[in-house]
Amino acid sequence: MKISARNQFKGTVTDIQEGAVNGIVKIDIGGGNVVSATISMNAIRELGLAVGKPAYAIVKATSVMVGIDD
Repeated sequence: MKISARNQFKGTVTDIQEGAVNGIVKIDIGGGNVVSATISMNAIRELGLAVGKPAYAIVKATSVMVGIDD
């Protein structure tokens, strides 16, 4: 697989919350870090995602927001 996104994190699927159209997929990328993504249920099925299977969290963003507590 070759893609332009440079932020690629290999991990393990730890949870899939299925919805009618979209699902939330959580991937443990190590070091106590979990990345979650909302993707279509069709994509979940086509990728064969399941808890315990390896997957990549790929982040491609044009901006990152930063905040602090008041």
